[in-house]
Amino acid sequence: MPEIFIDGHRYEFEGDHKVLQFIQDLGKEVPFFCYHPSMTAPANCRQCMVKAGQYMKDRETGDYEVDENGDRVIRWFPKLQTSCNLMAADGMVILTQETDELVKRAQKDNLELILINHPLDCPICDQAGECPLQIQTYKYGPEGSRFEVKKVHKPKRIQLGPRVVLDAERCINCTRCTRFTQEISKTHQLTITSRGDKNYPTTAPGREFDDPYSLNTVDICPVGALTSADFRFKARVWEMNQTPSIDITNGKGTNIDLWTRDNLILRVTPRYNADVNDHWMPDAGREAYKIFNENRISRPQQKLDGEQVLSSWNNAIATFTEQIEETDNSKIVVIASPHASVEENYALSKYTNLLGLNQPVFTPHIEEGTRDDFLLSDDVAPNANGCRLLGFTELDKASIKKEIKKAELVVILNDNLIDREVIAADDLKEKFVVVFATNNSDTSKTADLVIPITTAAEHAASYVNVDGRIQRTYRAKETKYTDRRLDLEMSEGRLDRYGTNFDNWVTEDNKVDCLPVWAFINSLAESSGLELNFSDGREIMDEIASTVDSFSGVSYAAMDEQSGIQLSIKKETSTSK
Repeated sequence: MPEIFIDGHRYEFEGDHKVLQFIQDLGKEVPFFCYHPSMTAPANCRQCMVKAGQYMKDRETGDYEVDENGDRVIRWFPKLQTSCNLMAADGMVILTQETDELVKRAQKDNLELILINHPLDCPICDQAGECPLQIQTYKYGPEGSRFEVKKVHKPKRIQLGPRVVLDAERCINCTRCTRFTQEISKTHQLTITSRGDKNYPTTAPGREFDDPYSLNTVDICPVGALTSADFRFKARVWEMNQTPSIDITNGKGTNIDLWTRDNLILRVTPRYNADVNDHWMPDAGREAYKIFNENRISRPQQKLDGEQVLSSWNNAIATFTEQIEETDNSKIVVIASPHASVEENYALSKYTNLLGLNQPVFTPHIEEGTRDDFLLSDDVAPNANGCRLLGFTELDKASIKKEIKKAELVVILNDNLIDREVIAADDLKEKFVVVFATNNSDTSKTADLVIPITTAAEHAASYVNVDGRIQRTYRAKETKYTDRRLDLEMSEGRLDRYGTNFDNWVTEDNKVDCLPVWAFINSLAESSGLELNFSDGREIMDEIASTVDSFSGVSYAAMDEQSGIQLSIKKETSTSK
């Protein structure tokens, strides 16, 4: 098997490997800026230099040549090499900054050159705390600057497009952003303008950077040159909690991280998953922070004299139970949701089964023309396949209207059917409507009883994407009834650990008065004398895995370990009634 020697240690390898990536995969470090594992390696920054050589072999015998001491003879390359585009070869010898003083000095000198015109504005830069240039300068750079003349000035605070702002003075010309638009999103909207120490990325004259994946350039920028217009100056990385989750704005199930401060989601960034989204996510998914923060329903609402008023949880439970008991089972329709998790849908269906009601129905959320050849699909709901695998009946618009027309009591689980024009408000007239919802909408406004429920940022639950892969969310936000410090799954940030209710940066105002669907259903079941008690999503999934064949073998532990589990699904959709 081919072998390579790095800093005196022997490693075997198979296939083609770039030396830099191979070193990273070993858990070792070589500093770099321009390299990205999913794009080409132009070796622009020159920061990843190593000393490289090759053990010499006798051409006739194939044996390694040795010196008088019996050590293998190394033929060193004439100059230091950039490891990002250097291919590993059998018998190659690599020395990094850890073992070679020349490499260490070269990296230090290169950083000094990069910093010559770089502004010293770390205290006001959004990238501070997660900036590769800042981190590597502390690790490998010079202790001070010998540059004593005026720095080059470039355009600042340039709105490249609706979502990205450029500070050209911070740019180190790694070309990651331009390569992203050429190789990944393929919009070719960014290019490098000017020459020498005056160049920077920009769009063509009269054009704007409206690439549907534009914010990925902010994620991969190794400095603070590109920043998010939405997140600019909102918070620093050390103030926020980072929580893994799933994008709920599209059926692809892109893996994401939610960044929380004072119980508000301040930004959404992609999380690497080779089987789903690689390192990327669409800009549309980043808008989910508004769903989690804004226009939330807090406390149950009940319609009295034609107007919705705030109610109590006890009244909501009593009203719901009363309506169920007074309405004939054949006149009750329960509408599940592709926007709700597997656990939420299952909890509702189990409750309806215990009551002897018909199995829930659902309608997928398809928006024709949304799909691209990358990370967007026409199915914009995160869990349509989850509803199918649970055995729910899939209905089209006409069929679901027909079901509602026959009903006297309509229960809708977190699906804005009116807003997405599946039904009209008139279809719900003269019916008692119960809506489980996270946000105010035209659909919730028509309801006689509104039950506020948790979003994907406030509960741990799973979703099956358009490709049949089940993945789960983690709790990133607290509600009125949860505490970050008592929940072992929730991460704590600096402000959580040291802040108190008397501090200006920690408040209770951002906690929504809502419950997980299963918690409310527990109370409904108890009031009806039914045996049903789900403590959390993990317990519900364990029951699903043991009772529904499609989910056999699924557990939170397995999803965490495998970054999701591929389920067997039928590609064709179910037929309507």
